[in-house]
Amino acid sequence: MRFMLLQYYATPNSGAPVLYEWAPEDMQAHIDFQIALNEELTRNGEFVDAQGLTGPEVAKSVTWDGKGAPVVTDGPYPESKELIAGYRMIEVDSLERALEIAARAAAAPGPNGVPIEDNIEVREVMSGPPPADA
Repeated sequence: MRFMLLQYYATPNSGAPVLYEWAPEDMQAHIDFQIALNEELTRNGEFVDAQGLTGPEVAKSVTWDGKGAPVVTDGPYPESKELIAGYRMIEVDSLERALEIAARAAAAPGPNGVPIEDNIEVREVMSGPPPADA
C-alpha cells in the first residue's frame, strides 16, 4: 500500500513559528531529522520519495477548458490555510504503519528541539484499473 504524507505551511500545534522563521541551527536539526527518517525508511524498504516544495509566493494555479490558452494565475495565496510544504511517499503493509510514520514526522524537532506537533495528512494512493491485457 502506498501512502502520501502531506505537510503544510502552517503554525504547528506546538505554537512554533513556521519553518522559514526558525533560527538556522533549529532548521538544520529539523532537516537532519527528516534525512534520518528517510534513511531509516529506505533501510526498511518503505521509502519511495520525499521532497520539500517552494513557498506559496512562487506557486501557480492552472485551469483550462480545453479551448484557447490555459489560464495561469498566481497562487494559492499565503492567506490560505491549506498550503502544502512538502510530502513523503511511503510503501508499507498497512494503514497502521503509515500512521506510525506520520506520527514520527509530526514530532520532528522544532525551535530548541521541542517537537513541533505538526499535522501530517495521510492519504492512500489509489491504484488504477488493471491493464487491458491482464
